[in-house]
Amino acid sequence: MNLKFPKAAVIAASMILFCGIAAESQTPYRKFAFRDEFNKAKNAPVDASKWTAEIGGGGWGNRELQYYTNEVENAFHDGAGSLVIKAIKKDLPLSFSCWYGQCKYTSARLITKGKFDRKYGRFEARIKIPRGQGMWAAFWMLGDNIEKVGWAACGEIDVMENIGREPSTVYGTVHGPGYSGAGGIGGSHKLPDEQKFADEFHIYAADWTENKIKFYVDGTLYKTITPKDLPAGKQWVYDHPFFMILNLAIGGNWGGAPDDSTQFPQTMLIDYVRVYRR
Repeated sequence: MNLKFPKAAVIAASMILFCGIAAESQTPYRKFAFRDEFNKAKNAPVDASKWTAEIGGGGWGNRELQYYTNEVENAFHDGAGSLVIKAIKKDLPLSFSCWYGQCKYTSARLITKGKFDRKYGRFEARIKIPRGQGMWAAFWMLGDNIEKVGWAACGEIDVMENIGREPSTVYGTVHGPGYSGAGGIGGSHKLPDEQKFADEFHIYAADWTENKIKFYVDGTLYKTITPKDLPAGKQWVYDHPFFMILNLAIGGNWGGAPDDSTQFPQTMLIDYVRVYRR
């Protein structure tokens, strides 16, 4: 049974969680730097003052199969307190070009670039991920200097990634110059007894301070990364503001393409995104 608790109860539980983390890290998170509770009316578009929908089907560096749109059918509020990112299987007109030819899928990729970026803090989202081979859901961040230095010199912090063929596992990873892509540094969290992340909402968080990034699922710390964890001679590039990204990709080098078992449409539900500052 999938239960979605009232916002007030979730906020109270989150604050209790923060108190425990504050005691551990001596970093009291008490104030919001960013907050989107997604409480708009049913079928309302994303809040354009906070999010921008990126557009295109060039593969996004991973040979992904979707065309990202800025259409409401791919990103909208459900009227019950969540943002929906919806992946749809459809043949787009030939004027919409993907790297492999006629696009077969649409989805959404939402970023806060130019509207909100932050150095350090607790970055948290409560998400119910999709399911199925070929689904790739993520809540992550990129350095705001990406236009100047490129990827991966700008740095990347993946607060949560899941590929559909691993329904019980999520990943937290950092990528930087000389340790990117398959060489990224991170860890994973697996649910017990073959439980699936797509069955319920879960809270994913990164606690980012100077020279330390901690990854959590539902308040459980599963990975801590410091400069000592980098390959010898490589640079720690997590000392400047980052912006946030929510997206639902389809296919890609890591998770692989959908197959006959994959059902469409698939949805990624985001109950909230919050950033807490010290």
